[in-house]
Amino acid sequence: MPNERLRAAIVAGGWTYDSLAEKVQVDPKSVERWINVDRVPRRATALRAAELLGEDVHVLWPALRQARKARAVSPELVALYPHRAELPPAAYADLVGQARERVDVLVYAAVFLHEAYPRWNELLAQRAVEGCRVRIALGDADSGNVQARGQEERFGHGIESRCRLALLHYRPLLRIPGIEIRTHGTTLYNSLHRADDQMLVNSHVWGVNAYGAPVWQLRRVEAGGMFDTYAASFEAVWHTAEPVKETPGGPY
Repeated sequence: MPNERLRAAIVAGGWTYDSLAEKVQVDPKSVERWINVDRVPRRATALRAAELLGEDVHVLWPALRQARKARAVSPELVALYPHRAELPPAAYADLVGQARERVDVLVYAAVFLHEAYPRWNELLAQRAVEGCRVRIALGDADSGNVQARGQEERFGHGIESRCRLALLHYRPLLRIPGIEIRTHGTTLYNSLHRADDQMLVNSHVWGVNAYGAPVWQLRRVEAGGMFDTYAASFEAVWHTAEPVKETPGGPY
């Protein structure tokens, strides 16, 4: 049975199948199937389409109401990687490269990005020059929590030295307007890389180095969801962190 409510909403909003498909990042034929055979899209896609059309998603696709009760996976989950090592550093660069408003980084060190992607600083600087607010929170090498993490992961003083190395890598960015760097001494439950409404979350597991722990990619689709939980976590850490200042004579 055709989805006449959806067809009417598209017409009333001045959309075409092609223009709506482009905005929600699906093939135009998918939009045709939503209408002509009442095919139900993935929840994240349906939420985005309903938002653009100014409609209640459950009015356009009533079947989603029951599906929401039965689903076991959040619609905000884009991808899940069992280990960070399975995710190429270019994935972080691709994510940040899409940012238009903000980039937030919460880590202890994560020097693997500078080591594997030499243009990482250049990419962050470009985002800032083009209007993004870039905030980077690094681990304070002298904090008790950072030192404890080294013991837990059987990495000893290595994690402290990597925190110092990370700060050395990032320091040149202090000269770029729009980029802020702070150091924090909080217990790091998750490393976060946020670009607007998408985020890579590297979960931390006691006794396991970060490269061996899971990573999930999230996309914000509704207020108060998983994405907002992690975003609030970043803000909480950021407000406790200490700003890094340029040293006299330059940022080094």
